Amino acid sequence: MNADGKVSVRNDWPAWLLILVMFCLAIALWPSSPERMPVHWNWKGEPDGMGGKFEGLLIIPLITLAIYLLMVVLPRIDPGRANYRLFRGPYNVIRMAIVGVMAAIYFVMVAAQRNPQLNIVALVPVIIGLMFVVFGNLMGKLRPNWFVGIRTPWTLTSKLSWTRTHRVGGVGMVVLGLVLMPLGFLKTNASLWILLIGVLGWVVFLLVFSYFVWRIDPDRVPPAGSRPADEE
Repeated sequence: MNADGKVSVRNDWPAWLLILVMFCLAIALWPSSPERMPVHWNWKGEPDGMGGKFEGLLIIPLITLAIYLLMVVLPRIDPGRANYRLFRGPYNVIRMAIVGVMAAIYFVMVAAQRNPQLNIVALVPVIIGLMFVVFGNLMGKLRPNWFVGIRTPWTLTSKLSWTRTHRVGGVGMVVLGLVLMPLGFLKTNASLWILLIGVLGWVVFLLVFSYFVWRIDPDRVPPAGSRPADEE
């Protein structure tokens, strides 16, 4: 990302390389792949959903490319784009981490399609947990914007609420990630429930927390549209 907030594609070569490898792998495996292949697994690691070649080999690379391009565009269209230069490093890491996580899930899925003995259910929580740990360590470095971070009506109208909510939220993400990583190896559906309950509880807590910090901030500003426009 440059000083003006624009993303420098030149520095994004690891993300482009991963995306390219994903598409190359899909092309290489296409001729030898069956018309129907596993695309979803239950908590026991057993395939419980089948799909065609497009769904099994191309959908994740396409989604990854779309997410990456969206994150390249966001700093250009965000009303708070001036702040992106203040957290360009964390934003770059988040962008790379998302591509890396999507690529890791894709490689694990393709491997499980060809090796039914591979315990995909144990590996995916590790990948997601690592992502939570990385994101959690970066949350406190984000600055107010409209697309990245914990965006509530109160964090977007109070710098104090934004700062404290992201610091507390970051700690919660790290803890959740560390708890999630080993659960996949227990061969139960505990990882799924802990992920769902943990994320839901974390979101609700942060909503309430951001509101109470906003209440004590003397420098908060009114949300857009909360005051009638001045009559001419």
